[in-house]
Amino acid sequence: MKNKIKNICDFYAITHRLKNTLRSGWVTCGVPADRIESVAEHIYSSQMLALVIITEFDLKVNIAKVCLLLAVHELGECIIGDLPATGCPVSKDEKHKMEMDAVEQILKPIANSKIIKDLFIEFEERITPESKFAYLIDKLECDFQCKFYEEKGWLNFDKLTPNEVQLDRIKKRQAQGYKKFSDFWIDGDIDRFYKNDVIFTEIANYLKSNKIF
Repeated sequence: MKNKIKNICDFYAITHRLKNTLRSGWVTCGVPADRIESVAEHIYSSQMLALVIITEFDLKVNIAKVCLLLAVHELGECIIGDLPATGCPVSKDEKHKMEMDAVEQILKPIANSKIIKDLFIEFEERITPESKFAYLIDKLECDFQCKFYEEKGWLNFDKLTPNEVQLDRIKKRQAQGYKKFSDFWIDGDIDRFYKNDVIFTEIANYLKSNKIF
């Protein structure tokens, strides 16, 4: 019994780190340090977004499974921190291995840890309807956060301190006539992630055209 209680406390302590792990992409976007969301805040907001989209559109996906997938999808970041999606210092394969190694380390003492590990792997593989949906939610939540920062006046092209990969992408978009950072950001996600999904495309376009916060 004591070992199980210790394992519970240790697991909570290590996942608690996500409350103070900042989303690194917003650092290079010039958002004030005291306003940058934590990974834990991103997880919570993703779950709330998933809940309302599933219920509003009566989608035939397992709502509980989606929330569990989102709960664990950043688990590896408890150890490796938040690595930026664009201009990451390691390759995609290296990042995946780092995350998997971290998840293995975190879950090693936990009885029946396969339950949690399988959820993490399911999200990463994006084969099931729930994992595909959760992956799009993960991206859409960033679009909402981008819009929030822009409306607060904390995010625009003049505030950026991008890495080389980000700078190249930004210059190409500005050459296309983009004036608002959120339009550039959201259109990029529509092109890469949502173009085959009507609901996510419509939500993203609504974000672009309306004041949200």
